[in-house]
Amino acid sequence: MPSQMPNQMSGARPEVAAESADCLNRFDFVTDRARTRLEAYVALLGKWQKVHNLVSAATLDEVWSRHVLDSAQLLAIMPEARRWIDLGSGAGFPGMVIAILLAETDGARVTLVESNAKKCAFLRAVARETKAPVDVACERIESFAQRHHDGVDVISARALASFSELCALAAPMMESETALLLLKGQDFVYEEQQASKCWGYDLNLTESVTDPGGRIVTVRNLKGKG
Repeated sequence: MPSQMPNQMSGARPEVAAESADCLNRFDFVTDRARTRLEAYVALLGKWQKVHNLVSAATLDEVWSRHVLDSAQLLAIMPEARRWIDLGSGAGFPGMVIAILLAETDGARVTLVESNAKKCAFLRAVARETKAPVDVACERIESFAQRHHDGVDVISARALASFSELCALAAPMMESETALLLLKGQDFVYEEQQASKCWGYDLNLTESVTDPGGRIVTVRNLKGKG
């Protein structure tokens, strides 16, 4: 890979570029190359958003704090993880951000599972531009889970489904060392009460750096009840 990538943020609003630096400086694993790749990613998102509805238009001006930083904090929870599966990746949050941050890490690979063909096309375009170590599985999560047999360190998801539904989606792919890592909001307490009726698990909660009411949920030893 070339030592430098073209900085595609040259046309961005100055306050957006400044926000990117402020968000990423809190993590020591964000290298200069990773920062450049993320800027290229955000630039592509802005271009594609004009034609395709990839993220909520209301959040585009806060893309670094609402999406990039929110995603990057997962790597701080699982810094040693190398093999990731991201469920319902959408425009790539959190999976593509994780992949870009791991681009210089030996053995890293992130599989993005997304059923929307236009979003898959966008994810592939980002992968080509940033050289991120990703595979895009353009299919439903249920069908992907049926044929997935390789070991994985982390299964991640963001704004996809209730906790109970996510347990059901992830369970076929969970192994003894796999962690389910979820970005959840203030309703998680209720979601967990409902999920505990059907699922057993070890749970750890970490405060989100982007949402005062949000939590990063780490699930291990997931097993169905009954």
